[in-house]
Amino acid sequence: MRMSFRESAAILGISIIILLSALFGAKAEPHLAILSSLIFVSGYAVYRGFKFEDVEHHMIQGIREAIKPILIMLLVGMTIAVWMMSGAVPTLLHFGLSTLSATWFAPSALLIAMVVSTFTGSSFTTIGTVGVALMGIAIALGVNPALAAGAIISGACFGDKMSPLSDTTNFAPGIVNVSVFDHIRFMMGTTIPAITITFILFFIFGRSSGTVDSSAVQTTQQELARLFDLSPWTLLSPLLVMVLALRKMPVIPTLIAGVLSGLLLTGLVQGNWSISNWMAVIQNGLKLESSSKTVTAIITKGGLQSMMWSVSLVMLALAFGGVLRGIGVIDVVIERTVSRLKRDGSIISSVALSSIGVNLMAGEQYLSILLPGQAFKKIFEERQIDPRFLSRSLEDGGTLVNPLIPWGVSGAFFASTLGVPVTEYVPFAFFLLLSPLFTFLLAFLRPTKIETKQTLAS
Repeated sequence: MRMSFRESAAILGISIIILLSALFGAKAEPHLAILSSLIFVSGYAVYRGFKFEDVEHHMIQGIREAIKPILIMLLVGMTIAVWMMSGAVPTLLHFGLSTLSATWFAPSALLIAMVVSTFTGSSFTTIGTVGVALMGIAIALGVNPALAAGAIISGACFGDKMSPLSDTTNFAPGIVNVSVFDHIRFMMGTTIPAITITFILFFIFGRSSGTVDSSAVQTTQQELARLFDLSPWTLLSPLLVMVLALRKMPVIPTLIAGVLSGLLLTGLVQGNWSISNWMAVIQNGLKLESSSKTVTAIITKGGLQSMMWSVSLVMLALAFGGVLRGIGVIDVVIERTVSRLKRDGSIISSVALSSIGVNLMAGEQYLSILLPGQAFKKIFEERQIDPRFLSRSLEDGGTLVNPLIPWGVSGAFFASTLGVPVTEYVPFAFFLLLSPLFTFLLAFLRPTKIETKQTLAS
C-alpha cells in the first residue's frame, strides 16, 4: 500500500493549497485551515485503502507525541496567572520600567532572554517567565509589540539552540552520533554571525522606536503599586523556578513548584488566602479593574483558558502530521529527495529544507529533527560528509523554524503567551530567520568532508 513519490507529492501539494486557501482566501483561523487539510488527507487515505481505524490511530499517535509540550503550555498559563496574582510580574514590571528605555529595549530584551535561556535551556520557560515581564514593560514603554516579541523570542531560542541544557541541543547530535559539545562548537559557525546581525538590527530598529511619555510610565508604576504590594519577596517564586531549571529538574515539576510557591506568596505578601479566588485566577487568569488601560492589558494574562487556543491548534496540527507520517507521505518524499542529491552542499541544504518542510506539515520540532536526521544519516556516512553539518542543519531548520509557523508547537505557544500573532512577530524574529540562511550559505562555502573537519573553525 506504499504510495509513489508522485502521489505523495500531490497529496502534500493539495494539502498546502487547501491550507493556504483557507488561511488567506477564506481568512479562516489556523485551526480550520489545518482541519480542512486533515479531512482531505484522512479521506484520501481511506479511499486509498487504509482502514479508518488505522488513520485514527495515526492521529492519536501524532497527538501523543505532544502530550508533554501541551502539559507545559497549560502549566505555563497557570504559572503566569499565579505570578500576576502574587505580584511577581508586577514587581518586575515596576522596577523594569525604571531601568529600561524604549530606545534600548529591543537589544536589552534580546540579551536578557539569551542569558536566561542559556542557563535554563528552555525557550518555553524563558518566554513564560521573563518573556511575559519584558512584554509588559514593552507595552508600558510604547514599544512595538511585534518588535518586542521578536527580540524576546530571538533571545529565548538562542538558548534552545546553544545551551547544553536544552533538550533539542542534545537530541539533534544524539541522532547522528556527534558529541554535544562538538555540536555546540560547530553551531557557532551559523550562530555567531546570525546573533551579531540580530543585535545590530535591534539597535537600529530600537533607536527608531521613538520616545515615551515619562508621565505615562510614572502613572503605570503608580497604578501597579496601588493594585499590588510590590516586594522583592514576590520574586522568590521565579527565582525558585530558575534554580530548579539550573539543577536540571524536569520542566513539569519545576513549573508545578512555581505555581505552588506563587500561591504561597500570594497569601503571605498580598494577603489573599481565598482558595476560590486562587482557583478562578488559575482557570481564567487575573481579572482586576484598573483606571489604566495599559495596566489592564499587562496584568490580565495567564490562566488555563489562555492556552486553549494554542493547545487545540497544536493537537490538530499534530494529528495532521501524524496521518501524513503514518500513511508514508513524508517518508517517501524525503527518501526520494535524498536519492537525487549529488553535491555535498545540496545534501546539507536539503537537510535544513527537509526539517523546514516537516515543521510546516507536522508542526512539531522533534519530528522535524528526527525524520530528516534518520533519512540523511546514511548518505552522510556514504559520502564521508562531516556529521556535524547534519546535526547543525537539523537545529537550524528544526528548532529555530518551528516558532515561525502559526500552527507549530512553539509558534502557537509563543503567540498565546506574549499576545502577539506569529504573522506579526515573524519579520522581527531576526535570529530565527538568519540562522537557516547561514546554514545554506556555509553548506557551499566550507569544506565538508570528515577528513577535513579538524581544519574547520569552530
